[in-house]
Amino acid sequence: MTTVVDGPAVPDAARRREQRAWYWYDWANSAFTTTVVTVFLGPYLTSVARQAADGAGFVHPLGIPVRPGSYYAYVVSFSVLLSVVAMPLVGAIADRTQRKRELLAAFTCVGAVATMGLGLVTGGRYLLGGGLFLVANVCFGVAVVLYHSMLPQIATPDERDAVSSRGWAMGYLGGGLLLAANLALYASPGTFGLDAGSAARLSLFSAGAWWALFALVSIRGLRDRPPLDGEPANPVGAGFRQLARTLAAMRAYPKTLLFLAAYLLYNDGIQTVIALAATYGAEELKLPQQTLIVAVLVVQLLAFAGALLLALLARRYGTKRSILTSLVVWVVAVGLAYFLPARKPLWFFALAVLIGLVLGGSQALSRSLFSQLIPSGKEAEYFSVYEISDKGTSWLGPLLFGLTFQLTGSYRDSIVSLVVFFVAGFTLLALVPVRAAIREAGNQVPERV
Repeated sequence: MTTVVDGPAVPDAARRREQRAWYWYDWANSAFTTTVVTVFLGPYLTSVARQAADGAGFVHPLGIPVRPGSYYAYVVSFSVLLSVVAMPLVGAIADRTQRKRELLAAFTCVGAVATMGLGLVTGGRYLLGGGLFLVANVCFGVAVVLYHSMLPQIATPDERDAVSSRGWAMGYLGGGLLLAANLALYASPGTFGLDAGSAARLSLFSAGAWWALFALVSIRGLRDRPPLDGEPANPVGAGFRQLARTLAAMRAYPKTLLFLAAYLLYNDGIQTVIALAATYGAEELKLPQQTLIVAVLVVQLLAFAGALLLALLARRYGTKRSILTSLVVWVVAVGLAYFLPARKPLWFFALAVLIGLVLGGSQALSRSLFSQLIPSGKEAEYFSVYEISDKGTSWLGPLLFGLTFQLTGSYRDSIVSLVVFFVAGFTLLALVPVRAAIREAGNQVPERV
């Protein structure tokens, strides 16, 4: 039996093989998010910059005086800016060629090698560490756009919630397993004949190796599709032109734009909670680093089950309703965080359980729903805009968090201020007429949305 997805008819058995290969990319690249971005690189790169500081306590990248404690944050911000420029352009080029898989392989290879290179950063070589992270993070963002854009090509409309959720679940499981191994290494480095710095560098190297190794499963199992309009002689020039047309044409899909606005808001709240939960736990709840690290693992592993659970709810009650339900849980979680007692890790773990159960599902279902709202043949372009609403706007939540703390001096007021993102996102998403939006994009409406 064959089924038409986005493009030519594909035998069902071949489509399922591609889906299984696609899942492995989430397993592969989540190691970068968990081991590098969430846990190890920030503290390690800060320590490297501190070793290079002058007598006044500053480093001087490009001649600009920077405190070592701010260096990593500036590098992250600059990498986001570069990603915002690179992702839409590469997305437009990918949709105009039949080399999406090759582009995924290229950006994965460069990103993984740069990540492994972080394991070689020693002494005061903070510029090398910052440069390698810039390359790795930009490649990560571009590769994610290419990876997301393949979802409409490997899954029918009725399959996408389940396929997307399985991918997210695989990612949280894979990222969590490597993080657990690295934390065991970091907690007792002497057992392996290492010091703490060497254990951190080995952990960073392992994330790049993990990303490269398991991405091969996806790259070998996926296949390219020809663009709907044929491949141009100059794909780069055509990519620039197509990007300009896409940004202008998006006004013809106001319902899709309304969903993007809703996603921008509630996902910014999600990303801020993830980024600042450890700060809240350490500064306000006075919890030790070991407790916070274990909580990260709890969230990672439960997000695996949560993604699958919300996929089952979406199958029965619809995708939009399931996302809205997850946002209600997010509001409850942020509200409960305000009342958590200090120095009581059990309550912090209970909150980690609640967040883990909705984290993977809310993100997975958002991805699959967006795939229904974009016109066929422009998946990479539209998913690049979707990723910009993730990476390019993630300063809103931290800004509100920081301003609230500056005005009130209370981390509790800061954390509860994030409720506004979930409430506003819920409100806008509730206004999206999903079935009409899917028809407006020219796509088949699944049985339940």
